[in-house]
Amino acid sequence: MYNMYPDIKLLINGQWRDGRGTALPVLNPATAETLGSVAHAHAADLEEAITAADAGFRLWREVSPHERGKILRKAAALIRERAPEIARLMTLEQGKPLAESQAETLAAVDLIEWFAEEGKRTYGRVIPSRSRDVTQLVVREPVGVVAAFTPWNFPINQAVRKVSAALASGCSVVLKGPEETPASCAELVRAYADAGVPAGVLNLVFGNPAEISSYLISHPSVRKVTFTGSTEIGKLLASQAGTHMKRATMELGGHAPAIVFADADVERAAKLLCASKFRNAGQVCVSPTRFLIQDKRFDEFVEVFVAETRKIKVGNGLDSGTTMGPLANTRRVAAMERLVNDAVSKGAKIAVGGQRIAGEGNFFEPTVLIDVPADAAILHEEPFGPIAPIVRFEDFDDVVAEANRLPFGLAAYAFTGSAKIAGDLSVALECGMLSINHHGLALPEVPFGGVKDSGYGSEGGSEAMEPYMNTKFVTQLRV
Repeated sequence: MYNMYPDIKLLINGQWRDGRGTALPVLNPATAETLGSVAHAHAADLEEAITAADAGFRLWREVSPHERGKILRKAAALIRERAPEIARLMTLEQGKPLAESQAETLAAVDLIEWFAEEGKRTYGRVIPSRSRDVTQLVVREPVGVVAAFTPWNFPINQAVRKVSAALASGCSVVLKGPEETPASCAELVRAYADAGVPAGVLNLVFGNPAEISSYLISHPSVRKVTFTGSTEIGKLLASQAGTHMKRATMELGGHAPAIVFADADVERAAKLLCASKFRNAGQVCVSPTRFLIQDKRFDEFVEVFVAETRKIKVGNGLDSGTTMGPLANTRRVAAMERLVNDAVSKGAKIAVGGQRIAGEGNFFEPTVLIDVPADAAILHEEPFGPIAPIVRFEDFDDVVAEANRLPFGLAAYAFTGSAKIAGDLSVALECGMLSINHHGLALPEVPFGGVKDSGYGSEGGSEAMEPYMNTKFVTQLRV
């Protein structure tokens, strides 16, 4: 089945099937060729998916956490076994280098196994009562049917967090996968189904995002909404969820500051940040996107960062030696051109890159901008692409003010040799995640989420289970 790109179906009540809408084309971003098609769900398909999920929830909630964990661990084993084939599909449809696709696929194994065990630890508690004749219990129950919406940039990584937490908690799911990268997401869902997740407990749909989100969020059977994507769309979906009193987790956009102080190991910082910046062609919500370098070491940092950038080999992710693939679509390439032209028109200098790469595919050069003025659009908008703007700062207060200036608050990075500076940053920076002197985000056991316009809720650590559980208080008088 992996010799060619498959036509992707919906999964509703355990059956892989076409949707009632016209199938959508899936394009290879490296070649602009049509790979295949993805089924398009209409309202009737969505209603059937919700009906199946509602029945599936009543079944799945009665399965013990221990047995749920066994099934999840089997799904993880299937993904590990199928990883080479799944990674190839991901590279075909998303463009990232094959090594990155392989790493994302295997990371899903780690995540599923972690949630399989965490589902056994959704403890309640006994509250000491004021009377010997009264018992007071707190119990945890799964919230119900979950509507999950996942993006194209990490077609497995984002879906696996939502689905695994929901299933481990005893919830059922209707997953709206990404139409641009449906095959790898579908293979994730296939692994759960093949591992023994009962029919109806996990359903997969594709189609018109606005129509699907509106239908699912407003449906009375859906009790929980989880979304990863842009801040603009996230605010819209959060408002819809609020209107219908649905709890929501929102993992939205960012514009992560990467702060390098003069007392840091500048060479190491530049190499780590360069690798992180251009991973997945910069299409990463936690990508470092504003490089704030203390004056004394600015030139040294730029020299190393530019040298590392020049080593990047851009090309088809399936080609040997490729270290950065294409952007997702032509719109992203046009956005990169606009951001570079805007910055240069306002006085920024191009240290390397800055151009669309001619030929087929959505390729853009890894780009470094220096002396970027404060009014450049790239210092205000999340670039979501392979552009690194590097600016100077003078002192601690100066850089904290700049780091906190934007409404985003997802990730932040800092490099310093001072324990005091590191401690002060951990208090002063307005972000959901801060990584100091290394890159330590997105592990299964640690929280993953933002503040301010970057959303709310967590999709990692024990905190990731909370949104999928109701808390029930039970008090009883012994008679």
